[in-house]
Amino acid sequence: MKEIVIISGKGGTGKTSISASFSYIEGANAVTCDCDVDAANMHLLLGADFSHQEDFFSGEVAVIDENKCTNCGDCFNVCRFDAITKTDEFHKVNPIDCEGCWYCSRVCNHEAITMKTQKAGDLFISNTKNGGIMAHAKLGFAAENSGKLVAHVKKTGRSIAVKENKKYVITDGSPGIGCPVISSLSGANLVVLVTEATVSGLHDLQRVYKLVKTFKIPAVCIINKYDLNLEMTQKIEEFLQKENSKVIAKLPYNETFAKAMSEAKTIVEYDKNSDISKEIQKVWNEIKTIVDTDR
Repeated sequence: MKEIVIISGKGGTGKTSISASFSYIEGANAVTCDCDVDAANMHLLLGADFSHQEDFFSGEVAVIDENKCTNCGDCFNVCRFDAITKTDEFHKVNPIDCEGCWYCSRVCNHEAITMKTQKAGDLFISNTKNGGIMAHAKLGFAAENSGKLVAHVKKTGRSIAVKENKKYVITDGSPGIGCPVISSLSGANLVVLVTEATVSGLHDLQRVYKLVKTFKIPAVCIINKYDLNLEMTQKIEEFLQKENSKVIAKLPYNETFAKAMSEAKTIVEYDKNSDISKEIQKVWNEIKTIVDTDR
């Protein structure tokens, strides 16, 4: 089983559209993981049925027992996150502001404060319209620990791949270089970087590539909408050439992407015979060749 992780240094590069296209092409031979848990939307393109759901608990929040609280104010004085407010009779904790540090619980001499594990999101396992299986999740409102939720999604997806004897795990990671991205890179066989021909596209590609290098994972790049700025495309190619990283595709700007998304379809489903669909199919075949020959 091989895992391919698709990430980008910034949002809006077409990363999810390309990832979903790879998943649609491979069909039942792959397990798909949507690790962009802060803004999950891959399920829309793949027609996920949300057949299984489970709560994800992570992190803790302080809870004040009104019957034990003497309104002494010790917890209020030590809270550095302004999560505790005073009332006339007792203190209250705003769970959104609470960072779960335990400090207020430690200083309370009346044992009025307990720490409770909180629900941070939902994990889903779905069947997709192309015969595949998808592990995905949704981070709760104002919840933290997105990196842990990503790790849970990956663990679930990989377990399904092993159990069902699937050949590939296709993981759509979050944009940027934060904890969710770091978590999505763990255990990957190949990273596919998706960028665009803009100044910010190059800048953020350099940042995320530096991160990938620390994991010592081989990486290739797709330049999306390359024809909008040929000068920037050349600069991106020059940067990657210095880093000995291959550009495996340069996809032109194509409004068909937006048309396909408006109908909740991948571009390879929407127009199978278009040049852009054929190019994406070619790219996916090359990616499989790279990971299949990596021992």
